[in-house]
Amino acid sequence: MSGRRKAVGGTAVLDIAIDRQSPVPLYYQFARQLEQAIEHGLLLPGALLGNEIDLAEGLGLSRPTVRHGIKTLVEKGLLVRRRGVGTQVAHSKVKRRLELSSLYDDLEKAGREPSTRVVCNDVVPASAEVAAALGIRKGDSVVRLERVRYAEGVPVALLRNHLPTDLLLDLDTELLEATGLYRLLRAAGIGLHSAQQTIGAHAATAEAGECLGEPAGATLLTMRRTAYNADGEAVEYGTHLYHAERYAFEFHLLMRR
Repeated sequence: MSGRRKAVGGTAVLDIAIDRQSPVPLYYQFARQLEQAIEHGLLLPGALLGNEIDLAEGLGLSRPTVRHGIKTLVEKGLLVRRRGVGTQVAHSKVKRRLELSSLYDDLEKAGREPSTRVVCNDVVPASAEVAAALGIRKGDSVVRLERVRYAEGVPVALLRNHLPTDLLLDLDTELLEATGLYRLLRAAGIGLHSAQQTIGAHAATAEAGECLGEPAGATLLTMRRTAYNADGEAVEYGTHLYHAERYAFEFHLLMRR
């Protein structure tokens, strides 16, 4: 016997047809139709599915069946379980190849509309870390930028950059909110030739978590990069934080012969 049932859970309304005469396991029928609803945009990123008991009752399925189906999609990265919130449709990840490019340009190429909020744009004395990265003296003046980068209105990254003050670069806040930093560097004739980059992970501070919509202590991806011009001079030092559920780095590896 088959039947189409609607279940309301959280912000999602699920229209699921279960065929109990089919040899296909019930959990798989549930998971597959849920996956198709996500792929076709019927369930949007961030939609709440509600709790397993309500879903099971609404669909006429057992709770273990619903749990198994949800677990399948969590493992595929289509759903996420968030403590105190429930099960949500995951935001698709921004995948970025490890090359010398800007997040703004990468988002545009991927068809993900980028936008930016400038948190700070000022001149400060260089810390020991910044001075070492830029090849200047500790205490020398540097431009400090801090921006939140969004993809289609969803926060993806907290970008922190330091640049030498002698670059003769217009870093007006309105320009920084309208385009990417590397695009402004290129427009000013400042070419980027190479970079040193380190990828890692870090627990979110309360401040960073608030910017990225994550609780303090949540795991964030990190990238630390120093970019150089063709003469080997450091022109930018960035320490960036990325939302781990919405962002991923891609590696292309070759076998060494």
